[in-house]
Amino acid sequence: MSPPSPAVLDRRSRTLLIFGAVAVAFAAIDTYVVVLALPEMMTSVGISAQDLQRAAPIISGFLLGYVAVLPLIGRVADLRGPVPVLVASLSTFTVGSLVTAVGYDLTSVVAGRFLQGLGGGGLVPATMALVAALYPVERRGLPLGLVSAVQEFGSVLGPLFGAAVLSVSSWRAIFAINASVAVLLVVVVRVLRREDAQAAALDEPHGSATADDQRRGPPDLIGGAALLLAAAGAVLVLYPPDRLYLDLTYGELFTPVVASGRWLSPLGLVAVAALLLFVVRCLTARRPLVDARSWGRSLAAADLAGATYLAVALGGIVLAFATADPEVSVFSPQGPWLLAASALAIVALVIHLRRSTNPLVPPGTLRAMPAWGSLVVSLLVGWALIAALVDIPLFARTTTYDTQLGAALVLLRFLVALPAGAVVGGYLVRSVAAGPITGVGMLLSAGSFWWMSTWGETSLDAFSSNVPLVLCGLGFGLALAPVNAAILATTRDDTHGIASALVVVARMIGMLVGISVLTTWGLAQLYDAGAANPELSVTELGILQERAVFEGAALFALLAAVAAMILFRGAPTRGLDTGAVMRSGG
Repeated sequence: MSPPSPAVLDRRSRTLLIFGAVAVAFAAIDTYVVVLALPEMMTSVGISAQDLQRAAPIISGFLLGYVAVLPLIGRVADLRGPVPVLVASLSTFTVGSLVTAVGYDLTSVVAGRFLQGLGGGGLVPATMALVAALYPVERRGLPLGLVSAVQEFGSVLGPLFGAAVLSVSSWRAIFAINASVAVLLVVVVRVLRREDAQAAALDEPHGSATADDQRRGPPDLIGGAALLLAAAGAVLVLYPPDRLYLDLTYGELFTPVVASGRWLSPLGLVAVAALLLFVVRCLTARRPLVDARSWGRSLAAADLAGATYLAVALGGIVLAFATADPEVSVFSPQGPWLLAASALAIVALVIHLRRSTNPLVPPGTLRAMPAWGSLVVSLLVGWALIAALVDIPLFARTTTYDTQLGAALVLLRFLVALPAGAVVGGYLVRSVAAGPITGVGMLLSAGSFWWMSTWGETSLDAFSSNVPLVLCGLGFGLALAPVNAAILATTRDDTHGIASALVVVARMIGMLVGISVLTTWGLAQLYDAGAANPELSVTELGILQERAVFEGAALFALLAAVAAMILFRGAPTRGLDTGAVMRSGG
């Protein structure tokens, strides 16, 4: 077969970029989409507004799946190539969206959100790697920058998307739309993959004739029938038609055979048995719908055991802080136990990495000071960044705007500047050391936060309020590329995938811990001010709290600047190409 012409390849590259960017956008949007939908979701699963903390797993479940899978996916993408990981992540995201959409209790909704997080966490590194594989080095900067920008916009598009859907339908429609779009993306990517003469190189960098043979022949019809039967049975179990449910004869299909529980009914047992048959077919069929054996080998090669230890460690941190009540404590009542479990998992991970012949994080990967320093700086950047994403729209709602849309438009000024700063930082890193660029960027953000901490009730009415918002976004954007450059320049080429994933994980952990600590600090200032002056209004107390959060964010942005200047010394980033730098920015 003759290779496609350059024009055809270029057109397919742009098409894959567009759909890959859409996939990243939906993953980012889904992180924030529950901001407006959470009250309705709570009502649907039987949680009252007074029991808000019981609904925390709906949010933390997504974060747990998202953070836990990133390091493993970064390693698997290096072994299998980006396209299979992208398709698998989209498929997992689809299943999670469907489970969430039909969830009837807290457990099922949280399970769906967790699966969405698993899929969403895999989309970012897979899409970045896909773009890098499709475009030559000299043309990667712009498409990779666009993908990074799309992800950053997800933080504001999520609430807007949720508001638009909720204005015409229920919260379930949000996740049904997610599932529909994900299915479309899977189909498009797979079609383009088959047509592209380079698909084999993208899919299986180390492929074999055995893998090609498995793709030939008819699909697993038995497995497909079992999956359809399981899906149909599950829908009937979850939402039985009244005509059948109330019928004296057919109603017995919905009656539990033993004990209680809808899955113990005849129809529920059939659905479970069909699902088990589908799993068996995935493990044994010649051409299964899901090649579980091949994925099992890839996960083993990527050090699944090490990834599990790391996932437990990260999961303990996520749950300790994400389930906290800021009015009571920085972390949840179970926080000390969860953090202790994380510490034990980290010890087990260190021992495993020393003993394993093919560890998740190869020995010496983070030995250089700029390498591990990138994780420290990324953590501090995330700590400060979350204050902007959460507190800027919150301040807008407290003072000037009475709608979520108006508050989101205020944040948009920050978000527009952030990707612009990221592009500038990506090009500056070619000729300027990473430390000074990051230092200047975070000093800009620190100064902007300090400016915001002086805002009053009418500050957003003035045009000058745009200045700190834009400067703060530019500052964070400037810092992203140098942080990535520092770790790329001081790690081996064959560890860039896992190194990039760890940078993203560090930033997300910083955001998670930061919002808990900063919110608790702000509330403490609010209570102290209220006790000292009971005549303060609710608006005045809210402004005091948000000012305190901005002050805390300014402090951590300053710490990030100082840390970058110290820890990035000696990092040989000037010779690193812009495409490689921006590729790692999740």
